[in-house]
Amino acid sequence: MSPTPLQQAAQRLASANRVAVLTGAGVSAESGVPTFRGPGGLWENHRPEELATPGAFQKDPALVWRWYLWRRGLIAQCQPNPGHLALADLEKRVGEFSLITQNVDGLHRLAGSSDPLEIHGNLWWVRCTSCGALYEERGPDLPAPPPCKECGAMLRPHVVWFGESLDPELLDQAWRAAATCEVMLVAGTSAVVQPAAGLASVAKQAGAFVIEVNLEPTPNSAEVDVSLMGKAGEILPEIMALL
Repeated sequence: MSPTPLQQAAQRLASANRVAVLTGAGVSAESGVPTFRGPGGLWENHRPEELATPGAFQKDPALVWRWYLWRRGLIAQCQPNPGHLALADLEKRVGEFSLITQNVDGLHRLAGSSDPLEIHGNLWWVRCTSCGALYEERGPDLPAPPPCKECGAMLRPHVVWFGESLDPELLDQAWRAAATCEVMLVAGTSAVVQPAAGLASVAKQAGAFVIEVNLEPTPNSAEVDVSLMGKAGEILPEIMALL
């Protein structure tokens, strides 16, 4: 009897020494991470797309920081779900493991993932606009905007805004992981936002076995080796139980 797609995924992961994982908003949504839009899609009469830009920060840093502090307050109530925990467990079982995430909520770190490549940044980290100091800051009572602990200048959220480029070093690590892995697992992402959307194709072209876990088909579904439809928080633990 031929193995089921779930069994195929588990068998490939069990025998792999190099695994790359890409996660997107679908994984965070299962932890209750909101889309950060208030009633009617606005926050204090502002669209989120108008606030997450360098221009908005330059014009009114206090306004942008109030929005981010509101977002942080919502995310602080969220916890890693079984999908996050399954990936942290998978990391312990694989020789070379790379977790690439488009999410900025930091839940992979809370789940125990040691060094995720957060290519869009992390909402809980801050960066100084003057000296460039970078550090985690989870204080619930930050002023808007907060001052740098090193030099006193203004901090900004360490996230990639509209109009900004991704960190080239992180992006290079992500491409290298995709190009050298034996198995790539893509979970909770629609495979639309570039450049992350191209990672599965890079892995496939390099000969990797590609597994997709998503609520519905994506542009990647036709070319991956196994496509598992459903919640990552349910499917990923099922895969781990078979390893």
